[in-house]
Amino acid sequence: MMRKLVFATNNDHKLRELRQILPSEFELLSLNDIGCFEEIPETGPTLEVNASQKSFYIWNKYGINCFADDTGLEIEALFNEPGVFSARYAGEDKSADANMTKVLEKLGIQANRKARFRCVISLVIEGMENQFEGIVDGKILSEKQGQDGFGYDPIFIPDGYVHSFAQMSSNEKNQISHRGQAVERLVDYLRNLK
Repeated sequence: MMRKLVFATNNDHKLRELRQILPSEFELLSLNDIGCFEEIPETGPTLEVNASQKSFYIWNKYGINCFADDTGLEIEALFNEPGVFSARYAGEDKSADANMTKVLEKLGIQANRKARFRCVISLVIEGMENQFEGIVDGKILSEKQGQDGFGYDPIFIPDGYVHSFAQMSSNEKNQISHRGQAVERLVDYLRNLK
């Protein structure tokens, strides 16, 4: 039996990526599909709090089982910036290009370019929450490489690979990505629900 789940996001890139990752037994609904057009608050100090805030917003307002994610790029030499502020690092317009430029400028010629993407998913079913995390370690390149992906993908190269996320096919990225890992844990949990 197909299970319907609302993904609490207005980000078309994330929605497309999740639809590719989720097995066909799950039908992924967007906020538009449930008639939610408002901006969902994400004012928490951590990825965990933001993800929870978004999923409970949908549950409390619409009474629909849903999940939300929050994702951050954490760069060791920048004391884990941009972290929870990843989407708005260079300003409220959420410009990926401006965000990447700010990261590259702040890192400069810094030798330590270690970084990681971390994704936290908050799943709310019947008012009860579970969280799932995915992490991928890598480093920040000195310049953008690749045209695909979104966000910081052109400047992030995962450990053990020679291409940035933006140079990989979506399938290749989804198999190793932070979001892919978190979704895998979410799906395992859902499949084991009685």
